[in-house]
Amino acid sequence: MSGLASSGQLRMAYARRALFTVPTVVLLGLLSGALSNSGESNRWYALLDKPWFQPPGWVFPVAWTGLYIMLGFAAALILNARGSRYRGTALALFVMSFALNLCWSPLFFGMHKITAALLLIIAMFGVALATTVIFGRVRTTAAWLMVPYLAWLCFAAVLNRETIRLNPGAEALVVEATGTQIDIRH
Repeated sequence: MSGLASSGQLRMAYARRALFTVPTVVLLGLLSGALSNSGESNRWYALLDKPWFQPPGWVFPVAWTGLYIMLGFAAALILNARGSRYRGTALALFVMSFALNLCWSPLFFGMHKITAALLLIIAMFGVALATTVIFGRVRTTAAWLMVPYLAWLCFAAVLNRETIRLNPGAEALVVEATGTQIDIRH
């Protein structure tokens, strides 16, 4: 009996890993956005002036879902590279990069800390770039799956920076409540 796996066994191992990583990354990413009330339904965000080049609101969940799917497949490729000496480093960087990603929506949309959110995007880009480089040493395809994410982070940083410029008092902006949850009727 040989110690090497057949190409069919390797494909099945990758498929099993992808069946875990892709839904996990997508679910966590979308959950981060939903729990922080990201997007057009956020009343604070709706009051902000947006850059002229900002895409319509529906683009963001579509783009992020696609990016999260690619990140999930990239992670599965790295998980499947059992013999690589860079596998552990690559996975640690991926987890760090993804954890930073999950913090951005709560920071920007939930806490209204748009300057800190810009600094976070810069950190996200740095860690994602390092992740991409290490992924390239493990699996070239995994590195290429990271490239659209890097490009989107650059675009998001520009949007974030322009939002800061257009809304100098945004972090202190208080949105009036539309009602109360307390029923005072007797």
